[in-house]
Amino acid sequence: MRYQGKVNAPPFPAGLDWLNTEQPPRLEDFAGRLLLLDFWTLCCINCMHVLPVLRRLERRFPTELAVVGVHSAKFPHERESAAIADAVARYGVTHPVVNDALQAVWRSYAVRAWPTLMFVDPAGKVIGRIEGELGEDDGVRLVEEMLAEFRGAGLLRPAVPAATPEQGRGPAILHYPGKVLADPENYRLFIADSGNHRVLVAALDGEVQTVVGVGVEGLADGVLEGALFASPQGMALAGETLYVADTGNHVIRAVDLEAGVVETVAGTGAKGGHREEGGAGLEVALRSPWDLALVGRTLYVAMAGSHQIWALDLDTRVMQAVAGTGAEALVDGPPEAAAFAQPSGISADEDGVLYVADAETSSIRSVDMRSAHHVGTLVGAGLFDWADEDGPGGPGSVRLQHPLGAAYEGGYVYIADAYNHRIRRVGTDSLTVSTVAGEGTAGHTDGPLHAARFSEPGGLAVGDGVLYVADTNNHAIRVVDVAAGQVTTLPVDF
Repeated sequence: MRYQGKVNAPPFPAGLDWLNTEQPPRLEDFAGRLLLLDFWTLCCINCMHVLPVLRRLERRFPTELAVVGVHSAKFPHERESAAIADAVARYGVTHPVVNDALQAVWRSYAVRAWPTLMFVDPAGKVIGRIEGELGEDDGVRLVEEMLAEFRGAGLLRPAVPAATPEQGRGPAILHYPGKVLADPENYRLFIADSGNHRVLVAALDGEVQTVVGVGVEGLADGVLEGALFASPQGMALAGETLYVADTGNHVIRAVDLEAGVVETVAGTGAKGGHREEGGAGLEVALRSPWDLALVGRTLYVAMAGSHQIWALDLDTRVMQAVAGTGAEALVDGPPEAAAFAQPSGISADEDGVLYVADAETSSIRSVDMRSAHHVGTLVGAGLFDWADEDGPGGPGSVRLQHPLGAAYEGGYVYIADAYNHRIRRVGTDSLTVSTVAGEGTAGHTDGPLHAARFSEPGGLAVGDGVLYVADTNNHAIRVVDVAAGQVTTLPVDF
């Protein structure tokens, strides 16, 4: 194959915000190297899947390949450089990233979808693109082939690009916590300390009692203090067994709190495809499991990466998709014909009806697997319908913006409305949506409910009459006491 570019790569416009670099780079700064432009947006699960591939390529070809991230936002919140900086720190991105807030770079390269990888040869010519995800092995083979041709033609001039990784703003204890689970009966709070690749077991007053995981990214079972996780998210508790959606590893883990051991119960450790078949849990490749809900002995999984709801039978250890075709859309109807878009939060009521925070459609969905056999929509309208609105509900009225968490309690679904920086609730009968807490601007402010500020809250749990919120970009757990009308920050510490 010959990689001969015919079109000059458009230059980066002046005046854009850049991250991970001291000076805005120019295209000519990458002359003599293969340049890979990664067009992404921080909400997109497929974009998240590409980032580990890019890290592998950067490690393998450090002097001949240069990667530049072009962050072209989908949601309004994603146009803010501070939000991108948090995403860069959360996902461990070390190459330069430009905030293409108005999609000027996107348009100049005629990009059509997230993610898109654009290749520019050492002479500054566009030589091709890949729309969608790129597998790690395929990526290595493709780049090796390109570099071999350029090397043979004498076009390569290896160099090491200067990059200054963004630093996370978190304190020592928590780093981008994703989800939280309350166990008021035993005065416990489970915290998915996602950025530190571990799970904390704390008292409801914030005192950490047990640390599950080394705190280094990886996949290893065994004793609590030796286990390895990768960006764990949702959790569910069955007796003294804590189930964890180990998102970055694409597996489900079981933490035996009495025996003090961690076991993988589903997933192979490899990222699954879009249309995986069910089967024995340890033989099925999962795709970014994001949250969990337990109904009897069935563990339901919000499978963000395949846009489906899956179920693991805890007795037989058989796992299969139970709702969603795998298409990314908002489609109601029978579970096998319905469609979701990056389901990221899940909770169940007393009758076993599931409520799902369907992030990319900014909606809250209901999944009745027991009686009606139906998927419905409480709030939301579609992939490109979002706002910051309360009011009488129904699928076509009020709007959210990329909700990530859902927790059912007493006829209401409480919502972590991440990109609106609010905690909301919707009545399961009335469908009326109201703001519980949050002024609507990113920040970290305690006090009266509607004056408090959150920053991309990612998960929440109801317990002991209050809401516990994983306030992700504030590296904090917040406590929302509706009766007292106050929001406070939980002092999580050892």
